[in-house]
Amino acid sequence: MTIVYILLAVLIFGVLIAVHEFGHFAVAKACGVKVEEFAVGMGPAIWKKQKGETLYALRAVPIGGYCAMSGEDESSEDPRAFTNAAFWKRALILCAGSFMNFLLGLVIVLLLYSNAAAFRAPILEGFMDGCPYEGAGALQAGDRFYKIDGHRIYEYYDVSDFLSRGDGVYDLVILRDGKKLTLKDFSMVPLEYEGYENKMYGFLFGVEEATPLVKLRHAWESCMGFVRMVWQGLEQLVTGKVGIKDMSGPVGIVDLMAETGEQAASTADALYNIFYLAAFIAVNLAVMNMLPIPALDGGRIFLLLVTSVIEALIHKKLDPRYEGYIHAAGMVLLLGLMAVVMFNDILRIVHG
Repeated sequence: MTIVYILLAVLIFGVLIAVHEFGHFAVAKACGVKVEEFAVGMGPAIWKKQKGETLYALRAVPIGGYCAMSGEDESSEDPRAFTNAAFWKRALILCAGSFMNFLLGLVIVLLLYSNAAAFRAPILEGFMDGCPYEGAGALQAGDRFYKIDGHRIYEYYDVSDFLSRGDGVYDLVILRDGKKLTLKDFSMVPLEYEGYENKMYGFLFGVEEATPLVKLRHAWESCMGFVRMVWQGLEQLVTGKVGIKDMSGPVGIVDLMAETGEQAASTADALYNIFYLAAFIAVNLAVMNMLPIPALDGGRIFLLLVTSVIEALIHKKLDPRYEGYIHAAGMVLLLGLMAVVMFNDILRIVHG
């Protein structure tokens, strides 16, 4: 089954990139920008068809794709070229790829939750015997954890996660009877409870019925949890808590998906876990592509803002070639980083 999971992972990864590029394509068409080619996959074309002004192509390597617009990084006399489009149109086109990745992640999670009957929620159903955090001016059954020290609580396990990061004194925001209630400087430490080896806070969490709206909310909150995980990973990378050797590229992601499938107890569990991971990767791509780094969509948006301000001040349009040079340099650096990450991924796989 390993080869099947590898092929499935490659297909999923290709779809994630193709959906990203389709976002650019669809919004470019809607905004009247000329699209010269829309390709799914990379490398030599195995099928292509010219329809109107756009060449549609299916290429041999099923990872990636692109949306080639007229005048992306160069001056053009074509009034429908990307560089001649209004600021808001260019911004929408650049944002569309990440939006589609996030939307895809949301749809995948929603589909995975479609058969759920109920969800465990960060709602206090009760307390363990001897729990000191129950009572007047404290926590009560029915309370829903909303924030801990400013961090939104999406899932029930977020409660113990953020409590474990604190120093024992917390600012809590809870929902009680439909209203937000703040408990400032609320002291909590894990305690020993009879029959349990590990120290615990003594909370018993309840469940909520999986109505269509609850499913949608849980899918949204799962994706927002993914966004938070990505930002936490970036923070660890910037602060040096993790390094380049801890990063994974396409090879590592495909291997992780295949390993996830192999370790599952059944084929159904394998598919569920693989597609849940795919949803996380889709949201990851959405966030990463909006970083203000040259060659990424976020970098293009940042330079679009900078050039727009400069052009407004000097009353003269800047040559887009210079912006193209910046993105080309950024792409070279990104490709170099990807090569290093891919090399590390291969070493990890070889050495097991």
